[in-house]
Amino acid sequence: MRAGIIGIGSYVPDKVISNFDLEKIVDTSNEWIVERTGIYNRRKADYNICSSDLGAEAAKYAIKNADLKPEDIDLIISASSSPDRIFPATACIIQKKIGAKNAAALDIQAACSGFIYALTTATQYIMAGQYKNVLVVGSEVLSKLTDWEDRNTCVLFGDGAGAVVLSEVEDGGVLASILGADGDGSELLELPAGGTKEPASFDTIENRRHYIKMEGNEVFKFAVRIFEDCTKKVIEKSNLSLEDIDCIVPHQANIRIIEAAIKRLKFPRERVVINLDKYGNMSSASIPVALDEAFRTGKIKKGHKIVLVGFGAGLTWGANLIDWSL
Repeated sequence: MRAGIIGIGSYVPDKVISNFDLEKIVDTSNEWIVERTGIYNRRKADYNICSSDLGAEAAKYAIKNADLKPEDIDLIISASSSPDRIFPATACIIQKKIGAKNAAALDIQAACSGFIYALTTATQYIMAGQYKNVLVVGSEVLSKLTDWEDRNTCVLFGDGAGAVVLSEVEDGGVLASILGADGDGSELLELPAGGTKEPASFDTIENRRHYIKMEGNEVFKFAVRIFEDCTKKVIEKSNLSLEDIDCIVPHQANIRIIEAAIKRLKFPRERVVINLDKYGNMSSASIPVALDEAFRTGKIKKGHKIVLVGFGAGLTWGANLIDWSL
């Protein structure tokens, strides 16, 4: 028995925030942002839109693409760094919004690696025979957690959602997965306040502790190293070689991270899916949105061997090697 993706979809807000828009609100420039990140634009949801709204839209597209109905979904796994609330699970809210009344629902928190963790978890449920059709959603409204006065972080993040439906497949499917974490780096990228360690207070609000904080240089070094290492390990686990890989779909964090890692891998840039120039870093949504775009534009075809690789706060990382079955 093997689990494979039988449906995929994505959704991003209409509103575009360009680098030139950011020049008007923070001390930065289009040239500075492009040189350091490769990002030109990012999407921003309206104030009344939350993570479950974007996730539900992406989920509807994925379920339709799988030729299923919401009632056919047995389990929903949502990954988000910007969930609607601490509880209940965003997956439960998505379940309500799409009408998946027969599905169990749970959230996974692994930051920018969240989609990889969720996809790996869904695969195990299907291989164990526990569930038949599992919906995996990565959705983010990071604009609400972004400090628009911090030029080092506000240029990076965007809003969006991607989703896939996994089921048992006869051909192709997920060939191998790996996950990892290093809690020693947990303070390098964090949202300090809002949990039980730093509950909301006048001090946490005044000190802007409810916004994303990042040690950029350290995160960069970690990301380049783990991108290369993860990719090699998941390929080895599949008993394949790098030459067998048709496409890599990485977390869309920063163009310099991607370029440095693929240079170390000696992997052709034209076979790497990159769309961060349009959307920025969408955390758990970045990989499924990029995967959906690559599928719809024909860059990924049935029978292609694809590596998904993610890395993020925690520190967490993971990769999936997929024999594409759509």
